[in-house]
Amino acid sequence: MTEIPNILKECRAAMEKGIDAVKREFSSVRSGKAAPSMLDAVKVEAYGALVSLNQVASVNAPEPRALIVTPFDKGQIRAVEKAIRESGLGFDPAIQGTFIRVPLPAMNEQRRKELAKMVHKYAEDGHIAIRHARTHARDLLKKLEGVSEDDVKHAEKDLQKLHDDHIHKVDALSKAKEAEIMEV
Repeated sequence: MTEIPNILKECRAAMEKGIDAVKREFSSVRSGKAAPSMLDAVKVEAYGALVSLNQVASVNAPEPRALIVTPFDKGQIRAVEKAIRESGLGFDPAIQGTFIRVPLPAMNEQRRKELAKMVHKYAEDGHIAIRHARTHARDLLKKLEGVSEDDVKHAEKDLQKLHDDHIHKVDALSKAKEAEIMEV
């Protein structure tokens, strides 16, 4: 009987991780003004490996319409610039001496719709993570031995409620982010 609460606890933790990932992804989607987290999703080819931008450079937002990226190793400046350009975020970075200036393009209606699609994709990724956690927990419940069918059924109901609550959280985050993007 002690195994069911542990399974539900692990499932809740996995679902929370899914929501945290969605929040991280949403923070990288541009809304109104520049934020260093907008480049969190960028991966740079450095030293023979693909690493996060924040591991090879610092990112600052000194003004609302631009980001400044300063590579720790000046020899990586071209690789960092290329990674930002090819990230699919719609930025056109320019090398200026020892740093890279990333001006933010004006947000037109088409760009807002593209960003809203990105938000939907990230939300769907969150839904998938939550469903995976539920499926994994359900499989563990079915494999339990020495537990009555009624207890398993009650646990599955609790599991479904947990799933629904977390899906609603992701949907609420998605709606809020989309409203933020569409705000002119």
